[in-house]
Amino acid sequence: MHIEFSGAAQEVTGSCHILRVGTRTVLLDCGLFQGRRSESREKNLRLPLPVEDIDAIVLSHAHIDHAGRLPYLVAQGYQGTIWATSATRDLCALMLADSAHIQEKDAEFLERHGRPHAEPLYRVEDATRTLEQMIGMPYRKWFEVTDGVRAMYTEAGHILGSASVVLELQEGATTRRVVFSGDIGRHDLPIIRNPEPPTGGADVILCESTYGNRDHESVEGARDELGRVVRETAARGGRVLIPAFAVGRTQELVYDLHALHRAGKIPSVPIFIDSPLATAATSVFAMHPEVFDQGEHLIRHTDDLFDFPLVKFTRDVSESKALNAQRGPMVIIAASGMAESGRILHHLRAGASDARNTILIVGFMAEHTLGRRILEQRRVIRIFGEDVDLAAEVTVLNGYSAHADRTELHAWVRAVRDGGRADGRSTPRVFLVHGEQPAQTAFAEQLRADHFSVDIPAPGMVVTL
Repeated sequence: MHIEFSGAAQEVTGSCHILRVGTRTVLLDCGLFQGRRSESREKNLRLPLPVEDIDAIVLSHAHIDHAGRLPYLVAQGYQGTIWATSATRDLCALMLADSAHIQEKDAEFLERHGRPHAEPLYRVEDATRTLEQMIGMPYRKWFEVTDGVRAMYTEAGHILGSASVVLELQEGATTRRVVFSGDIGRHDLPIIRNPEPPTGGADVILCESTYGNRDHESVEGARDELGRVVRETAARGGRVLIPAFAVGRTQELVYDLHALHRAGKIPSVPIFIDSPLATAATSVFAMHPEVFDQGEHLIRHTDDLFDFPLVKFTRDVSESKALNAQRGPMVIIAASGMAESGRILHHLRAGASDARNTILIVGFMAEHTLGRRILEQRRVIRIFGEDVDLAAEVTVLNGYSAHADRTELHAWVRAVRDGGRADGRSTPRVFLVHGEQPAQTAFAEQLRADHFSVDIPAPGMVVTL
């Protein structure tokens, strides 16, 4: 039995880990790499192994850096099962088609303007075929992935349908228990339930480490800061531009803006959700109230969480383009979350050079993405091949991160360890994935001080279980 670390090893995007048990091979996630365009494309085109060698795929959640290469595998001939939670499958139906659509439209835009471009990695029909191979499973129920491998999902608390994965691997008389964290969420996030660390212990933990070197501000504090940013930007006649994941982050922001509006803490400025994917994803949220946190006040007291007088969902391209011609304060929330593609690019190109505006960063920005360059407040940013002055105010709200911070990550790993002690299991070996070097090094030191054996695998590293 072996684990090979293929993606999100000493980096954040491109999550993909390979399990080999006897003659069987299982992928945990197969996400898109994001960052420098040419480097990311080269990585995305390079499959982790031949598709004919893959027996099954177990998906942790629907974010593109975890699920985004699945249609490429299918386009290259993968015909096996892709396991997911039911909500993840429903979200992937939207997100993978949207990813393909964006790739197609961005290529068309650049070609139309005579700029260099690459062919899409995959097309909408490939995303559609991918969904036909997905099977949705409930939480806390074992399922047979392939011969010698069974799995169970537990709540990860990251986005709708997100899961940590417990895997039991058997070869002959040998059994090993592997826990893959997926992306672990925070406690008390709006809408989504809290993370539920797997019980029963583990021999090995593959744990994300995105924020392994820092703690976040409180969730409640982030809502107050959001209100402050909207008030101050509106007072100077500007607009708040928010690059946000269409799934999860957008719904949380709308939820909090709804709460702020009801409390009279923001002015009556229009709030535009300029993302067809976010609009469709909001409908998927409504289909899965079983995963909502029923302890939330607004969930208990409001029939429609995402519809209130200020909010407007744009539908077509003409509505999106018209926003840049409108005058007066407003809030625009648009994908993609790392500002690498989609409608947010057009709004940033039009608004980044206006000092009245605020660009609000509400999530992790991977290295070499446009979002990271904005976060670093580069004087000039490049959008659609054009240099754009960055004069807008840049504000970062880490309280909106859907990733656990170092204290929450440590508590999660400790809970997995302690949950196995009743069964006589020893302290699991921990492999840190999905993090950049400073975060991983700091978190590894913290875990070692708590008597864990910790490794930070490099891409291509193979571990025998």
